[in-house]
Amino acid sequence: MARELTKWRPFRELAPFREFERVRREMDHLWDSFFERRPAVAATEGREWLPALDLAETDKDLIVKCEVPGIDGKDIDISLMDNLLTIKGEKAQEKEGKEENYHFVERSYGAFSRSIELPKAVNSEKITASYKNGILRIVLPKSEETKKKEIKVKVE
Repeated sequence: MARELTKWRPFRELAPFREFERVRREMDHLWDSFFERRPAVAATEGREWLPALDLAETDKDLIVKCEVPGIDGKDIDISLMDNLLTIKGEKAQEKEGKEENYHFVERSYGAFSRSIELPKAVNSEKITASYKNGILRIVLPKSEETKKKEIKVKVE
């Protein structure tokens, strides 16, 4: 006779208190996403999601690359205020004419807002942004004061 294992859920008896079940789900999600490299935000309808981004530095520029697949580049807003770069947009869920019964949904939908503090001052007049294959690329030229200056030593 084989026995089936079931997951122990200590708060199941407290079904009238749905808040416990919601907290348990959020804790499960937090635990499951602990080892992921992306920020842990539930991808459920009506909740915010955070696209992954990279920040790199060259001699002349700071470069931000942000993954925003499925979004039209025209629907992305970028702003810079007090060295805080903010990227905003919204990814709408695809609606099809026929009824579909999903078994699970892993793709993220909804509005997002991602802000990062820049490590150096930049020249806000010369910032450029481009969008290709779901990747938003923002080039932020460093201001003259923050560029590395080499000083030659005179040998006498």
